Amino acid sequence: MSKKIVKVGDIECGADQLFLISGPCVIEDESIMMKTAEYLKKISEKFDIPVIFKSSFTKDNRSDLKFYHGPGLEEGLKMLQKVKETFGFPVLSDIHDYTQAKPAAEVLDVIQIPAYLCMQTSIVTETAKTGKVINIKHGQFLAPENMAKPAKKAVDAGNDQIILTERGYTFGYNDLIVDPRSFYEMAQTGFPVVFDVTHSIRKYGIPSADPSGGAREYLPVLSRAGVAAGIDGIFIETHPEPEKALCDAASQLCITDLEEFLKPVIEFHNLEVKYRK
Repeated sequence: MSKKIVKVGDIECGADQLFLISGPCVIEDESIMMKTAEYLKKISEKFDIPVIFKSSFTKDNRSDLKFYHGPGLEEGLKMLQKVKETFGFPVLSDIHDYTQAKPAAEVLDVIQIPAYLCMQTSIVTETAKTGKVINIKHGQFLAPENMAKPAKKAVDAGNDQIILTERGYTFGYNDLIVDPRSFYEMAQTGFPVVFDVTHSIRKYGIPSADPSGGAREYLPVLSRAGVAAGIDGIFIETHPEPEKALCDAASQLCITDLEEFLKPVIEFHNLEVKYRK
């Protein structure tokens, strides 16, 4: 099956060049956002890897009301607009209700459907109607071939600018497993496939600020397995000081470690492209 090329600004998602979706898990203060974006700009230029800047204006699935939920739609979009204007990145954030699709589309280049909500028809169709690129995250409860179903909803609503993102399956209790077969199955839809490596190492049931709430030791092997399996993009949440992050502190990658982390990932991707040809 031929693969669809989805354009995000000047980035051709689904072409031979690996692209990166990266940024803090949730929008925090301006200094953290701008510092992260500045590092990503340098890495993008050094490795010639296109970057889509990602950060959530709201995290609506926190496990406790006391946990940080983000600045909200209006303030969050203002921050993303500033990142966009300052560094020239296309920007991505997720929505949690269909009523957020239209205002989000005024700023975002990519609107993300969270994994838990990927089968919610109203969110998918209202996002599709905006005409923006849609990143549909693979629900932990859904067989990978069934990601064709929410994708079809978007297409039937008039939008085929779709990216699909893998982020692991629920396996037993409070654990996620990445099955490489999912990359193959999701690619059969014809849409570009992204691997969200940092969310896949979260340990659910453990607060994300707890050091045991993530298993960073698996990041290198999982990311290399993903690019060897033929993914088109890699999704890595990054932060200047992950241990102080207000969300997913145990799984985000320190921005200063990203350069060394990406070197073998890019090499593996280039080998996979050469082998495929």
